[in-house]
Amino acid sequence: MQDILTEIIANKRLEVERMKQAVPTAELERQIEEKPLPPCRSMKQALLASPTGIIAEFKRRSPSKGWIKREANPSVIVPAYERAGASALSVLTDETYFGGTLQDLRTARSYTTLPILRKDFIIDEYQLLQARLGGADAVLLIAACLTLEDCSRLLMQAHRLGLEVLLEIHSVEELAYTTLNPDMLGVNNRHLGSFRTDVRHSFEMTEALQNIANASADLCLVSESGISQPETVRRLRAEGFRSFLMGECFMKTDAPGDTLSAFVQAII
Repeated sequence: MQDILTEIIANKRLEVERMKQAVPTAELERQIEEKPLPPCRSMKQALLASPTGIIAEFKRRSPSKGWIKREANPSVIVPAYERAGASALSVLTDETYFGGTLQDLRTARSYTTLPILRKDFIIDEYQLLQARLGGADAVLLIAACLTLEDCSRLLMQAHRLGLEVLLEIHSVEELAYTTLNPDMLGVNNRHLGSFRTDVRHSFEMTEALQNIANASADLCLVSESGISQPETVRRLRAEGFRSFLMGECFMKTDAPGDTLSAFVQAII
């Protein structure tokens, strides 16, 4: 577990190449040109307008915890999340390490009107085309996975497709990526090399983020991972965070929607 991110990205490159051989990029582009796709919903605006800012995540497993809910069904959990008061949704689509699929994304889209984030290790435009065809409204770009140049290219390609971008950083050094002006900026409390999680990381990053927040009145700061207590959300809000990506604390319970509903009531 010392550097699982390197392993994940190596596997993802092979995976994307296999998918391209099965369905070429040109075919996905043709489908987008010919298929009347509805406009993407704005995740950023949904989060800024929400009293809770919770992005509820559909997640079956993780590399560090193993299976969380192996038989989880998006057709059941996604509408329950919406009824419970989620502001937006995140759907894991990595199969090897997280037990997710693109079909989960497509299913989720048919069961909710909320904005949906495709959460994966995006390294290629091909995955952006898949996200748009699958019904995503936004995609995650992870600074630790991409050079600044590659991240800039993918962000522009996402915007051309109508997708918003949640840019994820983990360190002060990665603040350089914020010059790309993403739609949302996330601080991951999980170190992607070791997968250890510590929510104190968001608080430690607040001073470094303050100058960015001052330059953008509508910046949507997202704290990701490791959040399980209403008091933590209240403290993060006081530090300028507007949104909170949460999955495991809901998915590990028998009824994720009910758990989210109780959490929402505790922070409103």
